[in-house]
Amino acid sequence: MSTRIRMILMIALGLMVAIFSGCGGGGSSESGPALPARTLSWEPPTTYVDGSAIDLERDLDRIEIYVNENGGTFTTDDHRADVSAGTTSFNLANIGSPLTEGPTYYVSLRAVARTGLKSDFSQPVSFSF
Repeated sequence: MSTRIRMILMIALGLMVAIFSGCGGGGSSESGPALPARTLSWEPPTTYVDGSAIDLERDLDRIEIYVNENGGTFTTDDHRADVSAGTTSFNLANIGSPLTEGPTYYVSLRAVARTGLKSDFSQPVSFSF
């Protein structure tokens, strides 16, 4: 099973396609006005590298959302939110502070297995408020 978990973590985020949409209000910032909505959406993986079906309920624990301003290497310090394995979208405005309107940010996802193993980071995608 460990090999299967490693396979899912290797491809889980490779198959996720991130898109953004925005309209209306979003999350709030403690030090300023509410940020506009910026929804990150992705498609969860459905198969392992070997073609066998992924059981999201059994194999995956959560998706971690990382945000930074440089788009380079992500670190654990860039971890901003977690969503359950079955979730396929997240409003980045809900992260709130320290995000503000103006700068360009980069977001990357990481799958976390129930065993605690983590995938590589997905390719970063840029956004701004």
